[in-house]
Amino acid sequence: MIGKEGGVLKAWEATVKKTHAVAKKRANSIFGTITIGHVEEDHHQENHHNNGSNRVAEENGSSEPLEVYHEEKFLPNGDYYTGEWAESFPHGFGKYLWLDGCMYVGDWYKGKKTGRGTFSWPSGATYEGEFKNGFMDGTGVYTSANGDTYKGQWVMNLKQGHGFKSFSNGDWYDGDWKKDVTEGKGRYEWKDESHYFGEWKNGVISGKGVFVFHNGNKFEGHWEDGVPKGTGTFKWPDGCYYAGNWSRDGRDQDGTYHPSESLDEEEDGHCHAHWEPSELYTALSYYRVGRGEKVPVLPSQKKLAIWRSSKGGESGKPRRMSVDGRVSLGSDRSSDRWHDGGDGEAPIPPPPKTPPKAATDLDDELMNIPIEDETTGPLKPLKAPKKAKRQGETICKGHKNYELMLNLQLGIRHSVARPAPSASLDLKPSAFDPKEKVWTRFPPEGSKYTPPHPSAEFKWKDYCPVVFRALRKLFKVDPADYMLSICGNEALRELCSPGKSGSFFYLTNDDRYMIKTMKKAEVKALLRMLPAYYTHFRTYQSTMVTKYYGLHCVKLTGHIQRKVRFIIMGNLFRSKYNTHRRYDLKGSSLGRTTDKPETEISETTILKDLDLNFIFRLQPSRFEEFCSQIDRDCELLEQEGIMDYSLLVGIHFRHISPDGELVPCGSENLIGKFLISTLSSFQNNWCSALLGVNMPARVERTVRKRSSELQLVGEPIGEYYDVILHFGIIDILQDYDISKKLEHAYKSIQYDSTSISAVDPRLYSRRFRDFILRIFTEDSS
Repeated sequence: MIGKEGGVLKAWEATVKKTHAVAKKRANSIFGTITIGHVEEDHHQENHHNNGSNRVAEENGSSEPLEVYHEEKFLPNGDYYTGEWAESFPHGFGKYLWLDGCMYVGDWYKGKKTGRGTFSWPSGATYEGEFKNGFMDGTGVYTSANGDTYKGQWVMNLKQGHGFKSFSNGDWYDGDWKKDVTEGKGRYEWKDESHYFGEWKNGVISGKGVFVFHNGNKFEGHWEDGVPKGTGTFKWPDGCYYAGNWSRDGRDQDGTYHPSESLDEEEDGHCHAHWEPSELYTALSYYRVGRGEKVPVLPSQKKLAIWRSSKGGESGKPRRMSVDGRVSLGSDRSSDRWHDGGDGEAPIPPPPKTPPKAATDLDDELMNIPIEDETTGPLKPLKAPKKAKRQGETICKGHKNYELMLNLQLGIRHSVARPAPSASLDLKPSAFDPKEKVWTRFPPEGSKYTPPHPSAEFKWKDYCPVVFRALRKLFKVDPADYMLSICGNEALRELCSPGKSGSFFYLTNDDRYMIKTMKKAEVKALLRMLPAYYTHFRTYQSTMVTKYYGLHCVKLTGHIQRKVRFIIMGNLFRSKYNTHRRYDLKGSSLGRTTDKPETEISETTILKDLDLNFIFRLQPSRFEEFCSQIDRDCELLEQEGIMDYSLLVGIHFRHISPDGELVPCGSENLIGKFLISTLSSFQNNWCSALLGVNMPARVERTVRKRSSELQLVGEPIGEYYDVILHFGIIDILQDYDISKKLEHAYKSIQYDSTSISAVDPRLYSRRFRDFILRIFTEDSS
């Protein structure tokens, strides 16, 4: 059996390499450096263990001898470990691969990452260096997914001490760090060779320091919050200087200009006669200090899912010592004995006679599924998630993607405003030809067809422009409003982190459109299905499939030769109603819960299938329309060989008490004038709303019972809430290609194949429809 699994794992390795952009850099670290059967490597690892784990044991004040041997473990939650082992934990040198793609290769001490090692994230980020008790601690190099690199000292996952950081845009910093930000003395140099050397505080320039511009101008003096404040001197290369007191708002500005002794009066007056101190602040505004990206998941947060080895007379049934917040859906729960521990901590044995919890209770807790039972007492009232700040970071000058945003806006303005015949909805087959694309060159100085612009030269490509012009007309999009949303004076906003696919998302300032970067395979999938997609929208105006408004590519020239492909689509959650809860629903169970604790869930958190505790009840006529349309949409995606799509649902609760509790229908809190006026407005909107857009409905609360069977959908309890719904089918560009087939084969070894997302498009469509029609029902009241 191990041989069969090993073969699949090798195929899975190829899949991981293919689907992650940085996998080539890590090819030797994925299932490729440890071969348990080779004597030479065993001898090397034995020496490594003798020199490593014994040294770590001394550091930890322990000289207790442990029997170390090699193990290869396929863990029930999908994790994988191979390497040196002692008792019930990794000990020595080994490799641990988590199901989400994170991996650690290096030294272990009693289950804790301690010594030297490499931790890699599925986004492509890596850390190589010293670890202590699971933390990045000591000297190490962190390379982020966007190319930023930090090399220096770490203390408990934070940059602390001296370190050098280079940014992907060409900037670099060399100096002191404290609690993950620049603090102390350091030098920051921008890509144009302008630089600052001096004091820093909490990540910004503060204290005494010198800023030297690339043209030779220099300011030396006191700084506060990144700008000159207090006494200082501004010097020109010709020897002239201005000394005095500096203030950004000008109220405390006071100083004296001193000409150079080497210049005569006429030359000096000609050079700096019109210079104002405010010009320094203007010049400095173009120099932003790079912030870099946050570490996605800290290595100390990654828990182990280790089963106790049966070596040394243990029972044939393995015993689990720890879990990463979930349990396997395919394990034998009735006979295993469970131990709940942290990252690498020794298991705590249960009392010999009566376990503290029934096995099913503990499973529910470990899986992080919301389990409630009316038999244990009254259910807790539901609360609205905490308010969230406006999503995204505004892309302003100095942002690493600022030039890309300018290129995008220039290209879209050119595409939409370009003179073209009136768009007819009856298109010729040639319009859908994948070769139907238009390249346009944008030199900085401008051309006959393009305006001058401040960024570097780039090329712009429109895919099937006639088709997308017709789609925008079909979607009733006004070209002027479209350009204003994307190309207006307001900047785009970049969402905080990339999605699981590695794509980046950008929002227009009015939240009307979302822009997503795409892989080449996704572009090919969309172009292949574009004729069927267009026909579907012409035929069914109520379709819930994602609306696409344009497909483009920016090709950067110069020393950075790369293409950025992106799609423009509608933002499902743009509405006058605040979205309180968001769900991404697929109908599968494996890994389909949020990884955030309850206290961190906000209005923008995307919840999943096993987090859902409602059934959606639609008015009879709308429910019939919904069922028909979900069948048609799934049929389209099945015919095009698409899988892994999901129904994105947003819920606005109409009644929330002052203390944040959701108020059920018929509650005494709603009796009176407020109830009458609200329900009247609610009923008037039943028939006017489009399917899935600002759609009034009711939801019924559900609870999952404690039983040995996993409940994908809970039991309704008759507690209703008035809501406004938004929903649509998203992520419709995933083919059932070789990577997904291998993922299916690999996961099917350990799980019920119907519980995983990567399945054949026909099976996926059937399962998706069945699930959606279980959670959406007719409201008969």
